[in-house]
Amino acid sequence: MQFEFRKIVKLDGPLHFHEQVNVDRAIKGRADILASELVHADLEVTYAGDDTVEVQGKLTGQVDMACSRCLTEVPKQLYIPFHEEFKLVKKQSEEIQDEDSDTIFVYDDVVDLIPFVEEAFLLYLPQISYCKASCKGLCQKCGSDLNVSTCNCDTKVVDPRLAVLKDFFE
Repeated sequence: MQFEFRKIVKLDGPLHFHEQVNVDRAIKGRADILASELVHADLEVTYAGDDTVEVQGKLTGQVDMACSRCLTEVPKQLYIPFHEEFKLVKKQSEEIQDEDSDTIFVYDDVVDLIPFVEEAFLLYLPQISYCKASCKGLCQKCGSDLNVSTCNCDTKVVDPRLAVLKDFFE
């Protein structure tokens, strides 16, 4: 999924991309993501003038995440708005990148959109996922799923600073 600045300038209208992107490489190492489908990218590339190109559209897909409390598989449907602005500069010293600017300065005529799609996908993923808001999680002693059944483990927690006094009153 690439575009060339000089070809975009010559087009009368926007360039459309309707592609599927494999994000497995981007989510590698995330233990909370059990599986992911291909991400559907519907993007429109438009010349905005002054050697600037805007890319906007949406990304849709589904990931199966592990519940942060009980480790149950939770399917998440994702709808991600996508907007990036690229500016072509001739030399690296020609323009200083402004940290407050959302514009991405590129020095090559060809821009690959895959890394930007992967980045948008990763930034949109929730950090914590729950199967339901009232999820009880797993027992800290025996590991049983407390949403399914209760266990007979002692759940009384003693403050470690007062553990010395626990036998004092017995």
